[in-house]
Amino acid sequence: MQKRKQYNKKNQRSVGARYEQVAGKYLEQQGYQILQYNYRCRQGEIDIIARDGEYLVFCEVKYRTDRRKGMPSEAVHIRKQQVISRCALYYMTVNGVWGCPCRFDVVGILGEADDEIRLYRNAFDYKG
Repeated sequence: MQKRKQYNKKNQRSVGARYEQVAGKYLEQQGYQILQYNYRCRQGEIDIIARDGEYLVFCEVKYRTDRRKGMPSEAVHIRKQQVISRCALYYMTVNGVWGCPCRFDVVGILGEADDEIRLYRNAFDYKG
């Protein structure tokens, strides 16, 4: 049973990585400059860190095959927002990025053929 869980987790991670790349390409088409994928620290993980003009953007990517479990963006609950916020604060501290405006965006991808991609700029405020 343990091996099955591990396999599923690896499979989910590879699916997640694929859609993070899809989201990254979409963001670049919107004028973003991708700085980093999968930033990890003790506080958690941020899918994409990018620049959009003067803004430093911390971006969460959510994918759903269909609407049965709701829209992808609805999966960014308050707890996830808190994790992303703490990671962003850590990133800014470690990299000395103070005084730079930042925001939290969400990219929702719906459908196995990337049928629908939605960008939610400034999707939520910092949750300390």
